[in-house]
Amino acid sequence: MTSTTPPANSGKTAGVNAVRAAFLDYFARNGHAVKPSSSLVPQGDNTLLFTNAGMVQFKNIFTGAEKPFAPRAATSQKCVRAGGKHNDLDNVGYTARHHTFFEMLGNFSFGDYFKEQAIEHAWRLMTGTFGLPADKLLVTVYHDDDEAAGHWKKIAGLPDSRIIRIATSDNFWSMGDTGPCGPCSEIFFDHGEAIWGGPPGSADQDGDRWIEIWNLVFMQFDQAADGTRTRLPKPSIDTGMGLERISAILQGVHNNYDIDLFRALIAAEEEVYGQAAAGEALASFRVIADHLRAASFLMADGVTPANDGRGYVLRRIMRRAMRHAHLLGAREPSMYRLVKSLTGQMGEAFPELVRAEASIESVLEHEEAGFQRTLGRGLQLLDEATRTLGAGGELAGRTAFKLYDCLLYTSDAADE
Repeated sequence: MTSTTPPANSGKTAGVNAVRAAFLDYFARNGHAVKPSSSLVPQGDNTLLFTNAGMVQFKNIFTGAEKPFAPRAATSQKCVRAGGKHNDLDNVGYTARHHTFFEMLGNFSFGDYFKEQAIEHAWRLMTGTFGLPADKLLVTVYHDDDEAAGHWKKIAGLPDSRIIRIATSDNFWSMGDTGPCGPCSEIFFDHGEAIWGGPPGSADQDGDRWIEIWNLVFMQFDQAADGTRTRLPKPSIDTGMGLERISAILQGVHNNYDIDLFRALIAAEEEVYGQAAAGEALASFRVIADHLRAASFLMADGVTPANDGRGYVLRRIMRRAMRHAHLLGAREPSMYRLVKSLTGQMGEAFPELVRAEASIESVLEHEEAGFQRTLGRGLQLLDEATRTLGAGGELAGRTAFKLYDCLLYTSDAADE
């Protein structure tokens, strides 16, 4: 585990639940209507498999199809990225920041304030409420967004060297091929020289030293089908910050799986599986912790395991976790025994999780019992197919298909 020194005055804001509360409290005190997270199943939007960003519940407001309920808002939105365009499933457990389920903290202005106030709120929250050292932060802006760059200089006192201009789509957001769009400004935190990587825009930008923690989207254009853009009459703000990422920084750790929430879940796993989360087993513990959250929240929002659609993605997530439990030696249903630990950590913020606890446990137990039987049949089939297979031999295509169909995503590219 790579540790950094937590900000000197992060204090009581360091725990995940406290960070969430501090974010929402800051914006409530600054005139924002705090709205609860919407469902992981987008309502009335067939373009998305799951809610994957904080702005999803406000999409109709940003497009003008609905009137705003308030001029400004703030949320901590539960998100899943495990299918379609945003599919992080195979990376989960093997990197420091990939999750299938995560929370996105966000503040929104529906034609109320714009760039200057959005940047001011971000800087005050980062360096004031959260106590991040100003010299550990840098920002990016779209290459021709002189307005945003000027606000960063004025409000934060950042020199040009820490306001990096990016000319790619990384710093220009659009809802789709048409509709609201605009430049972005991303805030990065420096985890220190001990970690490899360079700032955004450099040759080493893919390293882990500089981590994006907050993206401010300035919706100021309406894009037509021919690509032309006209200015919106009421430009708006949409921001998104990963709760797990900012919590890691405030707790002085570099890996999201080392924050208090995941430490508690992994400690419960160590009890259930009877071994330490270390060495080669560590990735399996992290996969199970992450997938437990995703599966439980999906079921709390009404998704059930199936062989197609959202239910298929849920089953894939479950079975990937259950395969890792098998790697840890589990031969009987065990994942359901972790649900109480999850509700203990997140139930206060998300009461729907508590209400669905018994149902989640029942479905997980049933699914894992079936998975263990399926895995047993698959291993038997594999043993029979390879018993007479010589060195360098290949499985017949029909046999390989049977194995895949039988196990339904019990392998993943990250393990190969």
